[in-house]
Amino acid sequence: MVDVVIAGGGTGGHTSPGLAVAALLRQRHLTCAWIGSHHGVEARIVPGRDVPYTAIPTGKLRRYWSWRNVADLLVNTPTGVLAAAHALRRLRPRVVFATGGYVALPVVLAAAVRRVPSVIHEQTAVPGLANRLAGRLASRIAVTFPDADGRFPRARVIVTGNPIRPELRSGSRADAISMFKLDPATPLVYVTGGAQGAQRINRAVGESLPALLAQTQVIHQCGDNPTTGDRAWLEGLRATLPPALAARYTLKPWVGEELAAIYAAATLVIGRAGAGTVNECCHLGVPALYIPLPGASGDEQMANARVAERAGGCAVLPQKELTPARLVERVRELLADRAALKKMGEHARAVAVPDAAERIVDVLLTTARR
Repeated sequence: MVDVVIAGGGTGGHTSPGLAVAALLRQRHLTCAWIGSHHGVEARIVPGRDVPYTAIPTGKLRRYWSWRNVADLLVNTPTGVLAAAHALRRLRPRVVFATGGYVALPVVLAAAVRRVPSVIHEQTAVPGLANRLAGRLASRIAVTFPDADGRFPRARVIVTGNPIRPELRSGSRADAISMFKLDPATPLVYVTGGAQGAQRINRAVGESLPALLAQTQVIHQCGDNPTTGDRAWLEGLRATLPPALAARYTLKPWVGEELAAIYAAATLVIGRAGAGTVNECCHLGVPALYIPLPGASGDEQMANARVAERAGGCAVLPQKELTPARLVERVRELLADRAALKKMGEHARAVAVPDAAERIVDVLLTTARR
């Protein structure tokens, strides 16, 4: 028997809150296990955190027509619910903590069948389809931002904020300088497109490298999508740079444990506005230029970015305005006023809830007792 089963993943935004809660549960001497997908981000990260992990089949909820919807609806989703029910019967949790996404929904369904209470957590300003469905079955609904639109039953909603992994708070600028051979006197720009990378950002950065590197050094997390070929293209561009500029450009498909040090050293972050990136920058007070992914569910990335922007905690560059020249212009404008950039980071902190993990664990324990 375990105290809490954590369910969710598929993306870093759905995985990080679960990791933060798992770390706090261990500190309180409470047990937890994780149910996730076979191939999502969580399948790669969670087992290395000493959290027992069970993988189940998952069916993605797509909003567009695809033959894969048929297979997911008729095969993968029902199979996932059955597998989740079997795992819950074996683990016998007091409560389920679901962090959202298509990975979590089968577990919430199975928990309802087995009469195990569940708490779901919504990271974004606009709830996703999976959480809106799961919210009908959940005992409590923890949200990052107040649910102004009433998309969830108000009586079960509680604002907890969105936690980050505790290790991200312990980053050292000195470690980043040593690790990546950085120049302490040159501003560092960290570019990230999430685990899969962001092609439009990758291409804009690649085409503006000489201008960017003339006044900054860049760590670029580009993903490794074989369809776009961005990584190979960027490596080719780096090989054409003069040695002095090439030394300022670090290209990485993924960033792991070194992320804490990168955040500690970053003068500015450029990236999408997924829940994970926005939440981390706000908690850590890192100034950011967000380029939200258009067309995401409910335009959730733009909504995430606007929350931080209204607080003065970021700048926003819509993708329709993204060109290499415009990107360089915005970066130069932001770096030109370091005092304003520092204030931006301070305003970003005001968006985050520092004790979000503690609030969520308290909700989980209260729900379990009921």
